[in-house]
Amino acid sequence: MKRILEPEVMDTREEAEAYDAMDHGEVSDLFVGRIIELGACEGKILDLGTGTADIPILLAQRLPKIQIVGIDLSLNMLKLGEAHVADAGLADRIVLECVDAKSLPYPDQSFDGIISNSIIHHIPDPMPALREISRTVRSGGLIMIRDLIRPETPEAAQTLVNQYAADDTAYQKNLLYNSFRAAFTIAEVEAMHAQVDLPDATVVQSSDRHWSIERPFDRS
Repeated sequence: MKRILEPEVMDTREEAEAYDAMDHGEVSDLFVGRIIELGACEGKILDLGTGTADIPILLAQRLPKIQIVGIDLSLNMLKLGEAHVADAGLADRIVLECVDAKSLPYPDQSFDGIISNSIIHHIPDPMPALREISRTVRSGGLIMIRDLIRPETPEAAQTLVNQYAADDTAYQKNLLYNSFRAAFTIAEVEAMHAQVDLPDATVVQSSDRHWSIERPFDRS
């Protein structure tokens, strides 16, 4: 199936609220669990494409020594995220900023880890974002970048939507279907990874529908 782009920013109120209403609980919990398995325990973490901040909140709740900067280009997403952070009582440890992942305003090696769940498929050319990850993560810092795998056919994409979004609204199902169409194959991710300086990071298939670029946290 040919890659078909979707809008880079989900910035309408309808899109943000529909995304926020979707059940991300199990997927987000597994994502945060994997971050902890990779050795995250303390320090400053950057979350690219933080959306409504569900992953920073889960991570901060499980790791009390973590500070998180979550960035997104969607002001409506960030507005919802700020409310969720405040409700969780975590405004002192989670900061949300309107920042472009392709051009980060942070100094080199600013972060002890960089994480991202499902931002890459939103970017027409992810290489600038991947290079910014390489620049701003410290040597030996944790990396956990995950996104959807583009299925081979539209029918296969629809099957996954039916399986994982069966209880969602028609609008939410369409959002997921379009995300599958805009995603990358593992081979495409491996080709991009080969062009970026991320020592010891590996590309893996992390579920039946996700790939990840992962690197454990080196405390030394």
